[in-house]
Amino acid sequence: MATATVAGGCFWCVEAAFKAVDGVEAVVSGYTGGNVESPTYEAVCSGDTGHVEAVRITYDPDRVTYEELLDVFFRIHDPTTEHRQGPDVGPQYRPVIFYHTEEQKRLAESFIEELEREDVFDDPIMTAVEPVEPFYPAEDEHQDYYEKHPENAYCVAHVAPKVETVREQSGSRG
Repeated sequence: MATATVAGGCFWCVEAAFKAVDGVEAVVSGYTGGNVESPTYEAVCSGDTGHVEAVRITYDPDRVTYEELLDVFFRIHDPTTEHRQGPDVGPQYRPVIFYHTEEQKRLAESFIEELEREDVFDDPIMTAVEPVEPFYPAEDEHQDYYEKHPENAYCVAHVAPKVETVREQSGSRG
């Protein structure tokens, strides 16, 4: 098993989308990249802790590659905004790839360079590539949120379309 950590807006969206990827064994919502030990949701939402809402992904590299995870990530978040993902605004929603190894760093930077070279997005990519930092799992009510609350208006409007995007790709769970 291998580990990847990404932040791309609300962790409910990112967690649910990655759970639909074949080869992903577990996804945990949490907080990383900040300056407070064991932050709470309320503290992170204040924007004062420096943390982002992120997910820690455990995956089988024999079934899904890191590059395939990056491809999913760039399909489910807007890499051209620095502190906004859809209706979610604030520094806790900045997009980041947290690399665990130098190889992940190289692959992430190369992936972004290729997207830029191909002009995939109209605006420059703002998604940062940073070394992994301590990861704090979010409170229980934030884990598996979409699975528990698929009828929630936010989930219907913002999470479900991202999950559908992943399911439409080959190699994803139905």
